[in-house]
Amino acid sequence: MSAQLLTYLFVGLSFALYIGIAIWSRAGSTKEFYVAGGGVHPVANGMATAADWMSAASFISMAGIIAFAGYDGSVYLMGWTGGYVLLALLLAPYLRKFGKFTVPDFIGDRYYSKAARLVAVVCLIVISFTYVAGQMRGVGVVFSRFLGVEIEMGVLIGMGVVFFYAVLGGMKGITYTQVAQYCVLIFAFMVPAIFLSVMVTGNPIPMLAIGSEVTGTGMTVLQRLDASLVELGFGKYTEGTKSMVDVFAITMALMVGTAGLPHVIVRFFTVPKVSDARKSAGYALVFIALLYVTVPAVASIGRLNFINTVNETSYRAETPEFFKSYEDIGLYAYADKNGDGVIQYGPDNAFTGGKPEFTGERGELGNRLTSNADPAVANEVYADRDTLVLVNPEMANLPAWVIALMAAGGIAAALSTAAGLLLVISSAVSHDLLKKTIKPDITDAQELWAARGAAVVAIGIAGWFGINPPGFVAQVVALAFGLAACSLFPAIMMGIFTRRMNKEGAIAGMAAGLLFTIGYIGVFRFGWFGSIPNTSDNWLFGISPEGIGAVGMVINFVIAFAVASFTARTPDEVREMVEGIRVPSGAGTAHRH
Repeated sequence: MSAQLLTYLFVGLSFALYIGIAIWSRAGSTKEFYVAGGGVHPVANGMATAADWMSAASFISMAGIIAFAGYDGSVYLMGWTGGYVLLALLLAPYLRKFGKFTVPDFIGDRYYSKAARLVAVVCLIVISFTYVAGQMRGVGVVFSRFLGVEIEMGVLIGMGVVFFYAVLGGMKGITYTQVAQYCVLIFAFMVPAIFLSVMVTGNPIPMLAIGSEVTGTGMTVLQRLDASLVELGFGKYTEGTKSMVDVFAITMALMVGTAGLPHVIVRFFTVPKVSDARKSAGYALVFIALLYVTVPAVASIGRLNFINTVNETSYRAETPEFFKSYEDIGLYAYADKNGDGVIQYGPDNAFTGGKPEFTGERGELGNRLTSNADPAVANEVYADRDTLVLVNPEMANLPAWVIALMAAGGIAAALSTAAGLLLVISSAVSHDLLKKTIKPDITDAQELWAARGAAVVAIGIAGWFGINPPGFVAQVVALAFGLAACSLFPAIMMGIFTRRMNKEGAIAGMAAGLLFTIGYIGVFRFGWFGSIPNTSDNWLFGISPEGIGAVGMVINFVIAFAVASFTARTPDEVREMVEGIRVPSGAGTAHRH
């Protein structure tokens, strides 16, 4: 059976499974819609958390970033992994003991303020829509490549599937769907990784492959990759270009930003007891680690295979079919600058202005030389970094069923996170804005209908962004991490671990952190207030916009404590609430107010 037919089969069966689970586990109350009734087993919640955490960014993009950025890309691996540990050990058990439905719920009640709740809702919606747009776009790309449909149609299909299990089942449907999606995505990631490790090094354990010898060379994978890149004019894969200060700031921003992401925090509200929140956090860490400790090997072997497969090959006679397939959807490009018909791959962007703009029908060599190709740059290849994991099985000529499995895994990763984000958005609108702020007297049934309606609207907006992504998506992602790092994370931390923090301090801290972070990224990424070059010479303390959320976090803490020291004392009942959250006794029961 061909890879195309197998892909249709695997993806179709997985979709049928997701929709079937949604119908079986449909929500009948707001508690089931928001937190799955609070009765999810820790193992199941650990798997669902892992699927929620490992989005298209983890499954598809992270290995590509590390493969092409080398040592500099390790900040994503460290930041995202460390962020989960920070969330699981420092925040999740206490938030579960508080026993509410959403992050704005916690902030609004802890700081006894509708204003604080509204600020949290705004942050949550901006962060969540930024992520969900990327997930929907990832679904479109996978569909376009493997199922032969347009990217736009792929996004619409993804919207339809998410609609079924997010709107019908709420958190209850999403939870058990994510359990299935985790099984699909981890199997889809590990099987090709094992194949690649055995083919290149003979070692069946991919986690150990980068230190294993490439068969017949006498060099390890990293040594061989370093030598190949230097020969082509690149810097060494194992040497970075970022300063230590910037590496630390970016890693910290990613850690505290991801620890403040609401769609993962809410997963710990779905278990029966606080002790179960701790257990599910431990299980999730194991499930996540299976993928994260494998990523460096997948990235390194993938980059080595890309060099060996593409460089110095005849475009007409030798270049494999996968390269031309990705050209057809605009993710790869080749410009024959010297007219020899042979692909030369090297450092620097072959096309000025980034992604190439094709000037004619794809498939004819004469039309590959695009209008924005820079003849002064020897490199003739454009390769979208996000495609590496998807293309790895095809580069290595793995069996057709492995290629089909990879497609199903990529879609599962994107849909699992998209559903979690969409539910967070709908919960913020129906629960925090409508029930807690605008119309507190609505019934449970009315709130449930409002939540479903908000989910429908959110899916529509997310689909629109997936079909029409802004040109600065990568920059907005950096902004989203900065927003989470400088706003939600400090507010949650102070809300749990200090009784003295009052509403004035929390609101002032969130506002100061937000304004500073948005302003800094706006100046250097979007050219606000003039054209200041985005270079390390102009950055504050040498910290890039990607890492400035760490500074915004510090500003939030400083301003919050300064304002709190000059304003009214926190009410006694709030102080008792904070003590109740942190006291270990009665950990088997949610603490509600």
